[in-house]
Amino acid sequence: METKYIPRGSFLVGKITKMKSAKTAVVEREIVHFIKKYERYTKVKSRIAVHVPDEIKVEVGDIVRIGETRKISKTKNFIIVSKVKGDSE
Repeated sequence: METKYIPRGSFLVGKITKMKSAKTAVVEREIVHFIKKYERYTKVKSRIAVHVPDEIKVEVGDIVRIGETRKISKTKNFIIVSKVKGDSE
């Protein structure tokens, strides 16, 4: 069965930090950002609300690949494409 949400645009990898409801998860990415003035690196966290399709079973702590898609709700415009690594494999 194919999903009606087709990924387009950017693909990202992150870790699931919470499952808000049955079809919504929050994925957190950690980005290393260079500050030119101080010649130092800093870690920046990014949290993205993603849609969980029925075909993919994920839990908190799984590392997933997400893809950009059309606007699904007010906050969701990414969808889980695949599970990269997780406890429930």
